[in-house]
Amino acid sequence: MAIDRLQFYLKEAKRHVERLNDVLERLKPLYPFDIEKFNNLTSSQKDMLDTLVFRFSKLQDLLGSKIFREFLNHTGFITEGKTFLELLREIEKEGITDIDTWSQFRKVRNLLAHDYPDETLEKIEAINFLIENAPILYRGGREN
Repeated sequence: MAIDRLQFYLKEAKRHVERLNDVLERLKPLYPFDIEKFNNLTSSQKDMLDTLVFRFSKLQDLLGSKIFREFLNHTGFITEGKTFLELLREIEKEGITDIDTWSQFRKVRNLLAHDYPDETLEKIEAINFLIENAPILYRGGREN
C-alpha cells in the first residue's frame, strides 16, 4: 500500500517537474533578472514567473510533506512521531538531499510565496536562484 502512495506522489511530482522544466526553458532568455527587466515584464512573462513559483512551491511541499515520509516508510524507517528535521536527517543519510540545500530552497520558497512590495530585490534574487538551481531540487538535491 505504501508503495502505491509513493508511486502516486511521484507521478504528481513528475507533473510539477515537467511544468517547471517548460517554464524554466521559456524564462532562460530573460535570465538573469534585474530590477529593470523585472519592472518591464509583459503579462505573459509575469504569468510564467507565477507558474515557476507555483510549481516550485508545490514540488517542494510535496517532497517535504509526502514523498520523503513515504520513501522512508518504504525503506523500513519508522516515521510516525518523528519531526520533519529527523526525517530530513534520514533523507540526508540516504543521499537524497542535504539539510543545507533543502533549507536554502525552503528560504527561497517562503520569500517567493509572499508578495511584499518592499522586497522586490530579494524576490529578483530568489527568482534568479531558482532559475539557476531548480534542477538540483529534482535531481536529488545535490549538485553532482
